[in-house]
Amino acid sequence: MSRRQADIIKNLPDKEIVFHLYLTQAILLILSLVLGFFLFDHWSSFMELWNWKDWNILLVGSGFAVSVVIIDFLLVKWLPEAMYDDGGINERIFQTRSIPHIFILCLLISFAEEILFRGVIQTHFGLVIASMIFALLHVRYLHKWVLLTSVVLLSFLLGYIYEVYANLWITVYAHFWIDFILAVKLRKDYLRDQKEGVSS
Repeated sequence: MSRRQADIIKNLPDKEIVFHLYLTQAILLILSLVLGFFLFDHWSSFMELWNWKDWNILLVGSGFAVSVVIIDFLLVKWLPEAMYDDGGINERIFQTRSIPHIFILCLLISFAEEILFRGVIQTHFGLVIASMIFALLHVRYLHKWVLLTSVVLLSFLLGYIYEVYANLWITVYAHFWIDFILAVKLRKDYLRDQKEGVSS
């Protein structure tokens, strides 16, 4: 992220950053509906992508989410902080939110992104196209190769899981837990730093 973009984010009020997040996810959902209307023959075709009665939601979804979170924790521990700096946008979004609000945000993000990228785009145009567009959505990572590689790889792996199991619930579930755990950690770290700052 360029210095100018980082300065803009730094000067935005928290409420405005969260508003833009909600707006972005609403746009993704509307885009999914519009594209889905033209690309799916029937509503039933879209509903076939969802299967509640699949133990892989818990088994594969949980296993994948835990693996991604562990790898992320290790990379943050081993790599220089500058390599993981996204301009502070994730911290601004999550560090002062309540846990229920973080839950709602992560649920919205996982549904909106998985419906569009896996359910609509990947279903009709394939894994590579869906992953490339997903990476472009995270344009702020273009100058951070570790973050960009992580996002692209995560998209390909989620896409591969969807290819194998053909069930959107698995990728939504995994995506949600990855975002939720990492967001709660950002909040926990922020509260710890605030407490240490007060006590010092």
